[in-house]
Amino acid sequence: MRRIKKLTALLLLTLLSASCSFTAGCSVPSSSGQRGDNTASYEKEKTAPKEDAAEAMPLPEPEEVPEEEPVTDPAPAEEPAAEPTPGSGYHVGDTVENDGLSLTFVSSGDYVSDNEFLKPKAGEKIIKLSFHADNQSGSDRLVSMYDFSCYADGYECEAFYGEDGISATLSDGRTGEGSVYFQVPENAADIEVEYDFDWLEDNKVVFVYEGNKDSGMSFEKASSASSDAYHVGDVVETDSLRIIYKNAAEYTGYSSFIAPEPGNKVIYIELEAENISSSDQNISIYSFECYADGTHCEGFYGMDDELSASLSPKRKARGTVAFQVPESASIIEIEYSDNLWTQSKIIFAYPD
Repeated sequence: MRRIKKLTALLLLTLLSASCSFTAGCSVPSSSGQRGDNTASYEKEKTAPKEDAAEAMPLPEPEEVPEEEPVTDPAPAEEPAAEPTPGSGYHVGDTVENDGLSLTFVSSGDYVSDNEFLKPKAGEKIIKLSFHADNQSGSDRLVSMYDFSCYADGYECEAFYGEDGISATLSDGRTGEGSVYFQVPENAADIEVEYDFDWLEDNKVVFVYEGNKDSGMSFEKASSASSDAYHVGDVVETDSLRIIYKNAAEYTGYSSFIAPEPGNKVIYIELEAENISSSDQNISIYSFECYADGTHCEGFYGMDDELSASLSPKRKARGTVAFQVPESASIIEIEYSDNLWTQSKIIFAYPD
Protein backbone atom coordinates (compact mmCIF):
# COMPACT_ATOMS: atom_id res chain seq x y z
CA MET A 1 0.00 0.00 0.00
CA ARG A 2 2.77 2.39 0.84
CA ARG A 3 4.39 1.46 -2.46
CA ILE A 4 1.25 2.31 -4.41
CA LYS A 5 1.07 5.73 -2.77
CA LYS A 6 4.70 6.36 -3.62
CA LEU A 7 4.14 5.41 -7.27
CA THR A 8 1.05 7.63 -7.40
CA ALA A 9 3.00 10.62 -6.03
CA LEU A 10 5.78 9.98 -8.56
CA LEU A 11 3.24 9.88 -11.40
CA LEU A 12 1.65 13.15 -10.29
CA LEU A 13 5.08 14.76 -10.09
CA THR A 14 5.84 13.63 -13.67
CA LEU A 15 2.54 15.00 -15.02
CA LEU A 16 3.11 18.32 -13.25
CA SER A 17 6.58 18.63 -14.73
CA ALA A 18 5.28 18.02 -18.28
CA SER A 19 2.54 20.62 -17.88
CA CYS A 20 5.00 23.34 -16.84
CA SER A 21 6.97 23.02 -20.06
CA PHE A 22 4.04 24.86 -21.80
CA THR A 23 3.44 27.46 -19.10
CA ALA A 24 5.75 30.50 -18.52
CA GLY A 25 7.08 30.99 -15.00
CA CYS A 26 6.00 27.55 -13.73
CA SER A 27 8.55 25.93 -11.43
CA VAL A 28 8.73 22.42 -10.35
CA PRO A 29 9.78 22.10 -6.74
CA SER A 30 12.74 19.96 -6.16
CA SER A 31 13.44 18.06 -3.13
CA SER A 32 15.21 21.12 -1.78
CA GLY A 33 12.13 23.42 -2.38
CA GLN A 34 13.88 25.69 -5.02
CA ARG A 35 13.00 26.36 -8.77
CA GLY A 36 14.28 23.55 -10.94
CA ASP A 37 16.94 23.88 -13.66
CA ASN A 38 14.50 23.13 -16.48
CA THR A 39 12.46 26.30 -15.69
CA ALA A 40 15.54 28.54 -15.68
CA SER A 41 16.55 27.14 -19.05
CA TYR A 42 13.09 27.88 -20.49
CA GLU A 43 13.15 31.52 -19.33
CA LYS A 44 16.58 32.00 -20.84
CA GLU A 45 15.38 30.72 -24.20
CA LYS A 46 12.24 32.87 -23.88
CA THR A 47 14.08 36.21 -23.42
CA ALA A 48 17.25 35.69 -25.45
CA PRO A 49 15.66 35.83 -28.93
CA LYS A 50 13.96 39.20 -28.10
CA GLU A 51 17.27 40.77 -27.21
CA ASP A 52 18.90 39.45 -30.39
CA ALA A 53 15.99 40.76 -32.54
CA ALA A 54 16.27 44.20 -31.00
CA GLU A 55 20.00 44.28 -31.65
CA ALA A 56 19.63 42.96 -35.23
CA MET A 57 16.76 45.24 -36.39
CA PRO A 58 18.15 48.65 -37.55
CA LEU A 59 16.24 51.79 -36.71
CA PRO A 60 14.60 53.44 -39.75
CA GLU A 61 16.38 56.52 -41.00
CA PRO A 62 14.27 59.69 -40.79
CA GLU A 63 12.77 60.73 -44.13
CA GLU A 64 13.90 64.01 -45.63
CA VAL A 65 11.00 66.44 -45.68
CA PRO A 66 11.28 68.92 -48.58
CA GLU A 67 11.22 72.53 -47.59
CA GLU A 68 7.92 74.15 -48.40
CA GLU A 69 8.11 77.25 -50.57
CA PRO A 70 6.63 80.29 -48.92
CA VAL A 71 3.01 80.81 -49.94
CA THR A 72 2.26 84.23 -51.32
CA ASP A 73 -1.14 85.64 -52.04
CA PRO A 74 -1.84 85.86 -55.78
CA ALA A 75 -2.05 89.32 -57.28
CA PRO A 76 -5.68 90.41 -57.52
CA ALA A 77 -7.06 90.09 -61.05
CA GLU A 78 -8.06 93.28 -62.79
CA GLU A 79 -11.80 93.65 -62.77
CA PRO A 80 -13.42 94.44 -66.12
CA ALA A 81 -15.06 97.79 -66.51
CA ALA A 82 -18.58 97.69 -65.19
CA GLU A 83 -21.29 97.59 -67.83
CA PRO A 84 -23.90 100.34 -67.63
CA THR A 85 -27.00 99.22 -65.76
CA PRO A 86 -30.48 100.68 -66.16
CA GLY A 87 -30.46 104.22 -64.82
CA SER A 88 -26.63 104.49 -64.73
CA GLY A 89 -25.66 104.95 -68.38
CA TYR A 90 -24.21 107.98 -70.16
CA HIS A 91 -25.84 111.39 -69.83
CA VAL A 92 -25.90 114.60 -71.87
CA GLY A 93 -22.34 115.95 -72.03
CA ASP A 94 -20.69 112.52 -71.67
CA THR A 95 -18.33 110.98 -74.24
CA VAL A 96 -17.76 107.27 -74.77
CA GLU A 97 -14.91 105.86 -76.88
CA ASN A 98 -14.45 102.50 -78.57
CA ASP A 99 -11.41 101.55 -80.69
CA GLY A 100 -10.73 105.13 -81.74
CA LEU A 101 -14.34 106.14 -82.37
CA SER A 102 -15.70 108.69 -79.87
CA LEU A 103 -19.39 109.41 -79.45
CA THR A 104 -20.50 112.50 -77.49
CA PHE A 105 -24.06 112.84 -76.19
CA VAL A 106 -24.66 116.50 -77.08
CA SER A 107 -28.33 117.13 -76.32
CA SER A 108 -31.79 115.63 -75.92
CA GLY A 109 -35.42 116.72 -75.85
CA ASP A 110 -38.96 116.19 -77.04
CA TYR A 111 -39.45 116.70 -80.78
CA VAL A 112 -42.45 118.06 -82.69
CA SER A 113 -42.41 117.71 -86.47
CA ASP A 114 -43.69 120.50 -88.73
CA ASN A 115 -45.01 117.85 -91.09
CA GLU A 116 -48.63 117.08 -90.23
CA PHE A 117 -48.23 113.61 -91.73
CA LEU A 118 -45.39 112.74 -89.36
CA LYS A 119 -47.11 112.64 -85.99
CA PRO A 120 -46.73 110.10 -83.17
CA LYS A 121 -49.43 107.63 -82.20
CA ALA A 122 -52.04 108.61 -79.63
CA GLY A 123 -50.58 108.54 -76.11
CA GLU A 124 -47.01 108.74 -77.43
CA LYS A 125 -44.45 111.46 -78.11
CA ILE A 126 -41.26 111.75 -80.16
CA ILE A 127 -37.89 112.18 -78.46
CA LYS A 128 -34.63 113.30 -80.06
CA LEU A 129 -31.04 112.58 -78.99
CA SER A 130 -28.17 114.36 -80.78
CA PHE A 131 -24.58 113.11 -81.03
CA HIS A 132 -21.14 114.11 -82.27
CA ALA A 133 -18.88 111.36 -83.62
CA ASP A 134 -15.10 111.64 -84.02
CA ASN A 135 -13.16 108.92 -85.85
CA GLN A 136 -9.47 108.64 -84.90
CA SER A 137 -9.26 104.87 -85.39
CA GLY A 138 -6.97 104.80 -88.42
CA SER A 139 -9.65 103.32 -90.69
CA ASP A 140 -13.20 103.98 -91.85
CA ARG A 141 -15.92 103.67 -89.19
CA LEU A 142 -19.65 103.52 -89.72
CA VAL A 143 -22.03 105.40 -87.44
CA SER A 144 -25.65 104.65 -88.22
CA MET A 145 -29.03 105.44 -86.68
CA TYR A 146 -29.92 101.79 -87.33
CA ASP A 147 -27.45 100.77 -84.60
CA PHE A 148 -29.52 102.61 -81.95
CA SER A 149 -32.40 101.03 -80.00
CA CYS A 150 -34.76 102.63 -77.48
CA TYR A 151 -36.48 101.18 -74.41
CA ALA A 152 -39.17 102.87 -72.30
CA ASP A 153 -39.63 101.24 -68.89
CA GLY A 154 -37.90 98.19 -70.35
CA TYR A 155 -40.08 97.90 -73.48
CA GLU A 156 -38.70 98.42 -76.99
CA CYS A 157 -39.90 101.53 -78.82
CA GLU A 158 -40.32 102.33 -82.51
CA ALA A 159 -37.80 104.46 -84.35
CA PHE A 160 -38.84 107.74 -85.94
CA TYR A 161 -36.85 109.09 -88.87
CA GLY A 162 -36.14 112.81 -88.59
CA GLU A 163 -34.42 115.14 -91.00
CA ASP A 164 -30.92 115.00 -89.51
CA GLY A 165 -30.63 111.31 -88.75
CA ILE A 166 -27.06 110.33 -87.99
CA SER A 167 -25.70 107.98 -90.64
CA ALA A 168 -22.19 108.20 -92.04
CA THR A 169 -19.11 106.24 -92.96
CA LEU A 170 -16.39 108.41 -91.46
CA SER A 171 -12.88 108.40 -92.85
CA ASP A 172 -10.02 108.50 -90.38
CA GLY A 173 -9.72 111.98 -88.86
CA ARG A 174 -13.24 113.00 -89.89
CA THR A 175 -16.21 113.84 -87.68
CA GLY A 176 -19.97 113.61 -87.98
CA GLU A 177 -23.08 114.97 -86.28
CA GLY A 178 -26.68 113.86 -86.25
CA SER A 179 -29.65 112.69 -84.23
CA VAL A 180 -31.80 109.66 -83.52
CA TYR A 181 -35.55 109.78 -82.93
CA PHE A 182 -37.97 107.41 -81.20
CA GLN A 183 -41.67 107.20 -80.33
CA VAL A 184 -42.19 106.56 -76.62
CA PRO A 185 -45.19 106.55 -74.26
CA GLU A 186 -45.94 110.00 -72.87
CA ASN A 187 -45.99 108.61 -69.31
CA ALA A 188 -42.75 106.61 -69.57
CA ALA A 189 -40.64 106.94 -66.41
CA ASP A 190 -37.30 105.50 -67.58
CA ILE A 191 -36.13 105.92 -71.18
CA GLU A 192 -32.80 104.51 -72.32
CA VAL A 193 -31.20 104.39 -75.76
CA GLU A 194 -28.65 101.71 -76.57
CA TYR A 195 -25.91 102.06 -79.20
CA ASP A 196 -24.06 99.02 -80.53
CA PHE A 197 -20.48 99.95 -81.43
CA ASP A 198 -19.87 96.52 -82.95
CA TRP A 199 -22.77 94.13 -83.56
CA LEU A 200 -20.32 91.27 -84.13
CA GLU A 201 -19.13 91.57 -80.53
CA ASP A 202 -22.40 92.87 -79.07
CA ASN A 203 -20.58 95.91 -77.69
CA LYS A 204 -23.37 98.19 -76.42
CA VAL A 205 -23.50 101.40 -74.41
CA VAL A 206 -26.54 103.05 -72.82
CA PHE A 207 -27.59 106.70 -73.04
CA VAL A 208 -30.17 107.95 -70.54
CA TYR A 209 -32.91 110.25 -71.78
CA GLU A 210 -33.70 112.94 -69.20
CA GLY A 211 -35.90 115.35 -71.14
CA ASN A 212 -34.80 118.67 -72.60
CA LYS A 213 -31.09 119.05 -71.96
CA ASP A 214 -28.26 120.71 -73.89
CA SER A 215 -24.57 120.36 -73.08
CA GLY A 216 -23.70 123.60 -74.92
CA MET A 217 -20.63 121.82 -76.27
CA SER A 218 -18.90 123.03 -79.45
CA PHE A 219 -16.35 121.10 -81.48
CA GLU A 220 -13.24 122.20 -83.31
CA LYS A 221 -13.54 122.40 -87.09
CA ALA A 222 -10.91 121.37 -89.62
CA SER A 223 -8.74 124.40 -90.41
CA SER A 224 -6.73 123.11 -93.37
CA ALA A 225 -7.58 121.47 -96.67
CA SER A 226 -6.20 118.11 -97.79
CA SER A 227 -2.93 118.52 -99.67
CA ASP A 228 -3.71 115.73 -102.14
CA ALA A 229 -7.15 116.99 -103.21
CA TYR A 230 -8.05 117.37 -106.90
CA HIS A 231 -9.52 120.57 -108.35
CA VAL A 232 -11.77 121.45 -111.27
CA GLY A 233 -10.02 120.49 -114.51
CA ASP A 234 -7.87 117.76 -112.95
CA VAL A 235 -7.79 114.18 -114.21
CA VAL A 236 -7.25 111.20 -111.91
CA GLU A 237 -6.84 107.53 -112.81
CA THR A 238 -7.41 104.41 -110.78
CA ASP A 239 -6.82 100.80 -111.82
CA SER A 240 -10.23 100.77 -113.48
CA LEU A 241 -11.46 104.33 -114.07
CA ARG A 242 -10.28 107.63 -115.52
CA ILE A 243 -12.16 110.49 -113.83
CA ILE A 244 -12.25 114.09 -115.06
CA TYR A 245 -13.31 116.80 -112.59
CA LYS A 246 -15.48 118.89 -114.93
CA ASN A 247 -17.29 121.45 -112.78
CA ALA A 248 -18.51 122.50 -109.30
CA ALA A 249 -21.30 124.88 -108.31
CA GLU A 250 -24.20 125.64 -105.96
CA TYR A 251 -27.59 124.19 -106.86
CA THR A 252 -30.81 126.15 -106.33
CA GLY A 253 -33.29 124.33 -108.56
CA TYR A 254 -34.88 122.28 -105.78
CA SER A 255 -38.55 122.45 -104.78
CA SER A 256 -39.84 123.39 -101.36
CA PHE A 257 -40.40 119.71 -100.56
CA ILE A 258 -36.70 118.88 -100.81
CA ALA A 259 -35.21 122.22 -99.77
CA PRO A 260 -32.11 122.06 -97.54
CA GLU A 261 -32.41 122.69 -93.82
CA PRO A 262 -32.20 126.31 -92.65
CA GLY A 263 -28.59 127.49 -92.64
CA ASN A 264 -27.59 124.98 -95.33
CA LYS A 265 -27.12 125.11 -99.08
CA VAL A 266 -26.83 122.52 -101.84
CA ILE A 267 -23.55 122.14 -103.74
CA TYR A 268 -22.56 119.66 -106.43
CA ILE A 269 -19.58 118.52 -108.46
CA GLU A 270 -19.74 117.24 -112.03
CA LEU A 271 -17.56 114.31 -113.05
CA GLU A 272 -16.90 112.28 -116.18
CA ALA A 273 -15.85 108.66 -115.73
CA GLU A 274 -14.33 106.27 -118.30
CA ASN A 275 -13.82 102.54 -117.81
CA ILE A 276 -10.17 101.82 -118.67
CA SER A 277 -10.22 98.21 -117.46
CA SER A 278 -11.09 95.01 -119.33
CA SER A 279 -14.25 94.28 -117.30
CA ASP A 280 -17.45 96.08 -116.32
CA GLN A 281 -17.12 98.78 -113.65
CA ASN A 282 -19.67 100.56 -111.46
CA ILE A 283 -19.66 104.14 -110.23
CA SER A 284 -22.39 105.51 -107.96
CA ILE A 285 -23.29 108.57 -105.91
CA TYR A 286 -23.36 106.24 -102.88
CA SER A 287 -19.58 105.83 -103.14
CA PHE A 288 -19.09 109.53 -102.30
CA GLU A 289 -18.98 111.29 -98.91
CA CYS A 290 -18.80 115.02 -98.23
CA TYR A 291 -17.12 116.89 -95.36
CA ALA A 292 -17.54 120.59 -94.55
CA ASP A 293 -14.73 121.80 -92.26
CA GLY A 294 -14.07 118.15 -91.43
CA THR A 295 -17.67 117.30 -90.47
CA HIS A 296 -19.78 114.87 -92.45
CA CYS A 297 -22.61 116.30 -94.58
CA GLU A 298 -25.79 114.70 -95.85
CA GLY A 299 -26.27 113.83 -99.48
CA PHE A 300 -28.80 115.61 -101.63
CA TYR A 301 -30.76 113.35 -103.94
CA GLY A 302 -32.91 115.77 -105.95
CA MET A 303 -30.90 116.32 -109.12
CA ASP A 304 -31.85 114.78 -112.45
CA ASP A 305 -28.36 113.95 -113.68
CA GLU A 306 -26.93 112.01 -110.71
CA LEU A 307 -23.81 110.01 -111.52
CA SER A 308 -24.74 106.34 -111.43
CA ALA A 309 -23.65 103.87 -114.11
CA SER A 310 -22.39 100.38 -114.90
CA LEU A 311 -19.76 100.85 -117.60
CA SER A 312 -18.52 98.30 -120.10
CA PRO A 313 -14.82 98.55 -121.03
CA LYS A 314 -13.99 101.87 -122.82
CA ARG A 315 -17.45 103.29 -122.08
CA LYS A 316 -18.06 106.66 -120.38
CA ALA A 317 -20.61 108.37 -118.13
CA ARG A 318 -21.13 111.91 -116.92
CA GLY A 319 -23.13 113.07 -113.92
CA THR A 320 -23.32 115.06 -110.68
CA VAL A 321 -22.90 114.32 -106.98
CA ALA A 322 -24.66 116.74 -104.58
CA PHE A 323 -24.68 117.45 -100.82
CA GLN A 324 -26.19 119.78 -98.22
CA VAL A 325 -23.48 121.83 -96.50
CA PRO A 326 -23.52 124.71 -93.99
CA GLU A 327 -23.61 128.11 -95.67
CA SER A 328 -20.71 129.17 -93.44
CA ALA A 329 -18.44 126.25 -94.39
CA SER A 330 -14.90 127.24 -95.38
CA ILE A 331 -13.43 123.93 -96.55
CA ILE A 332 -15.64 121.51 -98.49
CA GLU A 333 -14.18 118.22 -99.68
CA ILE A 334 -15.85 115.29 -101.41
CA GLU A 335 -14.30 111.84 -101.05
CA TYR A 336 -14.70 108.99 -103.52
CA SER A 337 -14.02 105.46 -102.23
CA ASP A 338 -11.91 103.90 -104.94
CA ASN A 339 -11.51 100.55 -103.17
CA LEU A 340 -13.67 99.35 -100.28
CA TRP A 341 -11.07 96.76 -99.25
CA THR A 342 -8.10 99.13 -99.07
CA GLN A 343 -10.28 102.14 -98.09
CA SER A 344 -8.29 104.33 -100.46
CA LYS A 345 -9.89 107.70 -101.18
CA ILE A 346 -9.86 110.25 -104.01
CA ILE A 347 -10.60 113.76 -102.72
CA PHE A 348 -12.24 116.48 -104.82
CA ALA A 349 -12.01 120.02 -103.40
CA TYR A 350 -15.04 122.27 -103.79
CA PRO A 351 -13.87 125.76 -104.83
CA ASP A 352 -14.15 128.60 -102.34
